[in-house]
Amino acid sequence: MSLMQGLNLAAIRARRDAQRYMAMDWKQQAKLIFNVSKPAHFGNYRHCCECAEHDETLSASDVGSIGLQQLGNPGWDPLFFSSAEGLRYYMPALIRLTLDTIDNPQESYLDQMLFHLIQDGAGNRLVSACSKEQREFIADFLEHLVDHHSAQIEAGVFSSDNLLRAHEIWSVAV
Repeated sequence: MSLMQGLNLAAIRARRDAQRYMAMDWKQQAKLIFNVSKPAHFGNYRHCCECAEHDETLSASDVGSIGLQQLGNPGWDPLFFSSAEGLRYYMPALIRLTLDTIDNPQESYLDQMLFHLIQDGAGNRLVSACSKEQREFIADFLEHLVDHHSAQIEAGVFSSDNLLRAHEIWSVAV
């Protein structure tokens, strides 16, 4: 199944006004919608040295300064150990990194962002921690990626299937 068929964009557009997100500044809008306080800690930093190091990495940066140097290694991703509140705090950075790297397959952050959005499926801790507005924003952002970056997504190894799965998870009305 192709990405376009899987998302059935005609049905999605029938329930949402596509113009709402055509010219949106996704990075700025993410900052507004996910304007949450930075947690004092991002997880159980006393658990082990690795958790302490990840907490230190996330605490040392903010939404505007964290980058691929801190988050770009899937094998050493501090957000994997983060609380849902920490993930919500850094969501604007995940949106920024995804958009900034979407055209460069060697640096693309899309697969990692999708990993965080999917976690263990529907009703995961991040989805549950987000408001309806935040969930709708993420679903709309995923649609935007399909509309404007389908070639890059199709070129990815796992992106198409994971994007469809993430969209399904985040589109569920609660």
